[in-house]
Amino acid sequence: MTRSVRRTHRIRRTARVGGAGAAALLALSACSSSSDTGTDSDSSGGSSSSSAKVSGQVTVFAAASLKESFTTLGETFEKQHPGTEVTFNFAGSDTLAASITSGAPADVFASASPKTMATVTDAGAAAGTPVTFVRNQLEIATLPGNPDRVSSLKDLTKSGLKVVLCDKTVPCGAAARKALDASGLELTPVSYEQDVKAALTKVELKEADAAVVYRTDVKAAGDKVTGVDFPESAKAVNDYPITLLENAPNTDAAKAFIELVKSAEGQRVLTGAGFRTP
Repeated sequence: MTRSVRRTHRIRRTARVGGAGAAALLALSACSSSSDTGTDSDSSGGSSSSSAKVSGQVTVFAAASLKESFTTLGETFEKQHPGTEVTFNFAGSDTLAASITSGAPADVFASASPKTMATVTDAGAAAGTPVTFVRNQLEIATLPGNPDRVSSLKDLTKSGLKVVLCDKTVPCGAAARKALDASGLELTPVSYEQDVKAALTKVELKEADAAVVYRTDVKAAGDKVTGVDFPESAKAVNDYPITLLENAPNTDAAKAFIELVKSAEGQRVLTGAGFRTP
């Protein structure tokens, strides 16, 4: 589903300026236009030339696990750049990559794994080289209070325990498979879900006893689940790359959003949500 972060901004109309005043205004406009060709962007939210030139809608396709933190950053971005609107599409990274390579209009892609990002870069749909901006690690989400006393990855193989995994094509599913292989365990889940939020929801709704998701998702769920760390997760850490897309409808705003994500302010929001720095 697409989630939009919207704000309404007043547009100030400038009165007509005659004679020498009009000439000065035209000169100022020309200087402003020439500065728009630059690629640098200011994510501080101050009264800079970047803040003046960034406007319009920016569409961000992002991994489902980024939902909470990117929504917060979208709100911050709109405050820093009045006149902008950030629209998000949160889903499984593989689904988003397929949409992008099929021609879906978007400005930015943030994936939960380099492998999924490669689908976009290999198709020539990325502008430049993707940059890793955070990392994420797996955790087991159990029912509140952990009534089944799950304390390890091996415990998920207990008979009668209903466990949910992300699909193997999704980064969280591929990471879970890597962790299981590293521990020599075989696990048959009751279902494979298309993104990490869907897997977590199964536990939140008590339709499953446990799910292997990201630490960030367990943290975002609050008291709806109980998280259980397991050592094998250290062998399946996911890097999250972000990139400007080749046919971005709003290149300037896209670059500014990426700079916000990479900035100290962006990193505070992301690490506060449970992500690790690269």
